[in-house]
Amino acid sequence: MPFFIKSKGRKQSKSKTKQRPQVSLSGAPSKKKRKKLRLQNEEIESESEIESDDGGKKTEVVSSSDEEETAQEKKLRLAKEYLASLEQEEAEKREQDDIHRDIISHRLKQDLLEQTGKLQKTVADEYMQPSLEDITVLRGHQLTVTCVVISPDKEYAFSGSKDCSIIKWDVEEGRRLHTIHGGRKGTEDTHNGHTDHVLCLAMSSDGKFLASGGKNKFVLLWNPDNCQLIHKFTGHRDSISGLAFRIGSHQLFSASHDRSVKIWNVDELAYIETLFGHSDAITGIDSLIRDRAITSGGRDGSIRIWKVVEESQLVFNGDPGSIDCVAFINESNFISGADNNSLSLWSMMKKKPTVTVKNAHCGQDHNGNTSRETNWITAVAALHNTDLVASAGSKDGCIKLWKTAKNNTALQPLFSIPMDGFVNCLQFSVDGQILVAGVGQEHKLGRWWRIKDAKNGIRIIKLKKKHL
Repeated sequence: MPFFIKSKGRKQSKSKTKQRPQVSLSGAPSKKKRKKLRLQNEEIESESEIESDDGGKKTEVVSSSDEEETAQEKKLRLAKEYLASLEQEEAEKREQDDIHRDIISHRLKQDLLEQTGKLQKTVADEYMQPSLEDITVLRGHQLTVTCVVISPDKEYAFSGSKDCSIIKWDVEEGRRLHTIHGGRKGTEDTHNGHTDHVLCLAMSSDGKFLASGGKNKFVLLWNPDNCQLIHKFTGHRDSISGLAFRIGSHQLFSASHDRSVKIWNVDELAYIETLFGHSDAITGIDSLIRDRAITSGGRDGSIRIWKVVEESQLVFNGDPGSIDCVAFINESNFISGADNNSLSLWSMMKKKPTVTVKNAHCGQDHNGNTSRETNWITAVAALHNTDLVASAGSKDGCIKLWKTAKNNTALQPLFSIPMDGFVNCLQFSVDGQILVAGVGQEHKLGRWWRIKDAKNGIRIIKLKKKHL
């Protein structure tokens, strides 16, 4: 009996022991408290986002109290947004300023290269020979056309003739817009125009002034918009053979058969000074950006560059014969044509041509025989600051385009453009898309030959590039 009683007592003692809370030596909560804590954690986890072991995320449920923003926090947020917008505007402004500085820097660099004569764009190889459809014939003069000029915007062209008139043309539509009629000899004091052959024309680079000269010994200044006379410059003692405006200014150079060059201030309608040096009649003149001009001295066989500011001149000697035309390529190089049918390329660093093409233009005389002597170079033109130049060989029946290669030490022929009659003058448009030629039945200075089938007028030649 005591055995069972003892055994029962042990069971009761054991039962009581299970009900007593157990506390670990380390002070950890008991099993019951751990279960209660686990339930509370599960409730929290069900209402908030926890990061799983594999890095995944669950959506967090934020209480409404977290969504509320105080007035101070709103002010701070708006201030940050305003500062961010200001920083963005400043960044954009700095970017625009950098672009403008790059543009200005590029323009200044281009101007510096132009003034030093080092700017040389290679465009000659891009051009292709024009077709007959690209050549427009504009007729209106009764006698031979002696000179042409095209406006900077290439909308208008002006031509002068032996009939003493000047005609304004619409280049795009190919029609005559206005005619400045010539007068009879002896009416110079009463007639507002030329009373003898018009030999040269020039237009300022901004298109505001048109100048004309001829056998009357005076220079007429016109308004190209309405073709009204502005002023008459007098002082030369012989025919005016060439006119040139300095690019970017209203300074006008005039060359004459009296062997002098005169400088005029068009804005003030005033005479500035006279330059002497040639020993024969001056036959051509040109000017670029610098305060200087270049002239061909005809029979004296020289070309002179007049440095106005330095009050000095550079003299270049050509082959025996008459140098009849000259044109600047850039401030350091130029081209000339002579009556011995030679085309020469020059550099300011040398007194002799860097290259001369003999018999550059060969045609046929009135008997049908190949002629070199009678087809001398009557006109040259250059697309400024490029490697493209053009020449005309009197009555040889074509205009030739050339490429100045190997740093202006070689002349390579590109192609020829057929022409009927005497080609007395040439000029490129500023962008090189148009070449204008003045054509007539006679040479502009004489009547040694006459081509009866030729049409007096100008030719508008559209120049196209291969990649267009």
